Amino acid sequence: QVQLVESGGGLVQAGGSLRLSCAASGSIFSINAMGWYRQAPGKQRELVASITGGGNTNYADSVKGRFTISRGNAKNTVYLQMNSLKPEDTAVYYCTAAVTPRAGSRSDYWGQGTQVTVSS
Repeated sequence: QVQLVESGGGLVQAGGSLRLSCAASGSIFSINAMGWYRQAPGKQRELVASITGGGNTNYADSVKGRFTISRGNAKNTVYLQMNSLKPEDTAVYYCTAAVTPRAGSRSDYWGQGTQVTVSS
């Protein structure tokens, strides 16, 4: 089995910062892309940022210049540094990873989500 565990969510005032972390563990052969999605109440889940195994990044227009995605040295962790937070960033943030397990084919795995609330 493969598990993704997020941490770092919380309550912050507008203009503040938070750093989300996500660690993948389990029977992992390799990890390709990792990313962060978010889902606000009543809205569809949307991509926030992604990073490939080679380090190429992609961001939603709404977070460009404010959020930074990065990978840990061990490549099984991904971070999301969120600066200049706005109330509209309030959502549950989900980590995802394209994982090839030691037994089986590559699949996308998801974390359980972490709540980010930005107060005005």
